[in-house]
Amino acid sequence: MSEFEQAPVVVAPPSPFWKDLRAVFRGAHKDYTTGSIGRAIVLLAVPMVLEMLMQSVFEVVDIYFVGRLGADAVAAVGLTGSLLILVLAVGFGLSMATTAMVARRIGEKDAEGAGVAAFQAFLAGGALSIPISVLGIVFAPELLRLMGASEAVIAEGSVYLAITFGTNAVILFLFLINAVFRGAGDAVLAMKALGLANLLNVILDPILIFGWGPFPEMGIAGAAVATSIGRGVGVAFQVYLLVRRQSRVHLHAEQLRFARDVMRRLLRVSGPGVVQYIIGTASWLALFRIMADFGSDALAGYTIAIRVLIFALLPSWGMGNAAATLVGQNLGAGRPERAERSVWVSSLSNMVFLGLVAIGMFMFAAPLIGIFTEAAAVIAFGEDCLRIVSYTYVLFAFGMVTVQAFNGAGDTATPTWVNFISYWLVQIPLAYVLSHLVGWGASGVFAAIAIAQAVLALLSVTLFRLGYWKTKSI
Repeated sequence: MSEFEQAPVVVAPPSPFWKDLRAVFRGAHKDYTTGSIGRAIVLLAVPMVLEMLMQSVFEVVDIYFVGRLGADAVAAVGLTGSLLILVLAVGFGLSMATTAMVARRIGEKDAEGAGVAAFQAFLAGGALSIPISVLGIVFAPELLRLMGASEAVIAEGSVYLAITFGTNAVILFLFLINAVFRGAGDAVLAMKALGLANLLNVILDPILIFGWGPFPEMGIAGAAVATSIGRGVGVAFQVYLLVRRQSRVHLHAEQLRFARDVMRRLLRVSGPGVVQYIIGTASWLALFRIMADFGSDALAGYTIAIRVLIFALLPSWGMGNAAATLVGQNLGAGRPERAERSVWVSSLSNMVFLGLVAIGMFMFAAPLIGIFTEAAAVIAFGEDCLRIVSYTYVLFAFGMVTVQAFNGAGDTATPTWVNFISYWLVQIPLAYVLSHLVGWGASGVFAAIAIAQAVLALLSVTLFRLGYWKTKSI
């Protein structure tokens, strides 16, 4: 070969997809700022979908077993869940900021900074859990009464609410540590932690609710105890993974300190995120209050339908979370155009999936609700909810992903305004007008949800295309 000739460049072919997926599930660390965007989305989304599946299994399992205790017990679980989501909105906002900051640091190849940010989130979460515990333990009956619960529901559900609120710390830490794993691209670790927690919950739920073997029959309170034990063990496993260097984020003694500047930035990012979740959860809380006017059957049917919808939407949230991680890491790596492409690929994939979900809801609504209850009136309300809410799922697919993309970029203010307009200015007033003034009853609430989903999608996509999120510094 002459000195003017160059040796041919040999480009190694990409490894097979299934080999990459198997490596991810075995705990291999992958750089998501290079390579195929589609493959990166799938490699992140698959464990994230399974993580979300594990999270929702808590609710589905509780409803499945508690449903055998009657409509009042199911209504109590639904109302408690709605109240808990509202008071934990600060924790959810903190989780959102944690994922964004950890992802940005990982994209910058600053694993040490990611660990410092993670510990600040844990400090804030621990401080937050204390007043929530006191609130639930002391004021359980009053909180249910505020939600419009009947005296039968209050008598049935006060202990359940007190236990659930009293052990909220395990819920918060389960979310926060998994937020760290997601931001680092280690979603498979979050999936494993929730898998362990759910396994214990599935085993303990019937044992404690119905008093199998030597255990006392605790009724609805047994569901709360079982779930708290399962989540507590899950948190212990998460801490083990962080300390034993199983994650890209590894906590060590030097990081276990208060870092004023990092905490300030974390709270600044989480502030709008807190408001964002409060807006969304307060809207759902208002819908529960409106639904309570139509009796326990309507409330139970709505509660079951929402659980089924959450379960069906898990892959969509997984794709949204994957997009958030890719946005954060690619912005940290200085690749904003790759971040944007990741969002559009995720959105189109989500549109196809939710189109199939909508078809499934129309065809199998009644059998799905029938899994959880045999009451004909409850099934009728749940069936109506599943079908009406799914009308705008194809549009909602884009809204779910783009909202999470804003959050992954650390721009939590934009989706906060989107949520405010969609939920408070559209969904709540429309739900009351259609259900009470127009006379559609519970169907009016379901229609308002579908319309609000469409509004959220149109607003979020329009604002995302403007591109201001690319310049957000965190």
